[in-house]
Amino acid sequence: MAFFTPHHEVLAARVRWPTRTMSSAAVWVIQVTAFALLTAMFAQFTITLPFTPVPITGQTFAVLLTGATLGMWAGGASQLLYLVLGTFMPFYAGGASGTEVLFGASGGYLFGFVVAAALVGKLAERHHDRRVISAVTAFLTGSLVIYFFGVIGLMAAANMDVVTALEKGVAPFIVGDVIKAYAAGLLLPAAWRLTKRNR
Repeated sequence: MAFFTPHHEVLAARVRWPTRTMSSAAVWVIQVTAFALLTAMFAQFTITLPFTPVPITGQTFAVLLTGATLGMWAGGASQLLYLVLGTFMPFYAGGASGTEVLFGASGGYLFGFVVAAALVGKLAERHHDRRVISAVTAFLTGSLVIYFFGVIGLMAAANMDVVTALEKGVAPFIVGDVIKAYAAGLLLPAAWRLTKRNR
């Protein structure tokens, strides 16, 4: 089915599945679900800051890897599934759950995950994840998308003006997210080289 296949090869396509017994749709569902659960796992690595309602988590790293590994449609779908699962399971940061989180101070970031994963996935389909410089650029772009949605969410849910939202929702996380982007930017090209050697 064309919907379940990226227009260009992404890293997930290099994984060998027993395709004679599994349809492309089944493989797609497994990959989407696996990366939603990966995001939930990374969300539990949480550091609470006293001056902002938004915690430091490992989610951004998982979001970047999701998009780059799965591509645009599967990457976005994986994060959308993560949002849905978190409404009734303890999958959000620090084991939180419920729609009050989704529409609370951190909600903008969560919605941004979907768009960021899709965008990074699209860039990965265009081979931006195969060289360190272009991969880091793609991942930093994805982080900016998350910030954009996060700031809007803080302004709406926490009644902050744009300057305060930037101070509390962006500034404390820049260094950590740059490190995550560079880590992902090193990991993905290395993974591509490994798959090529294995082939």
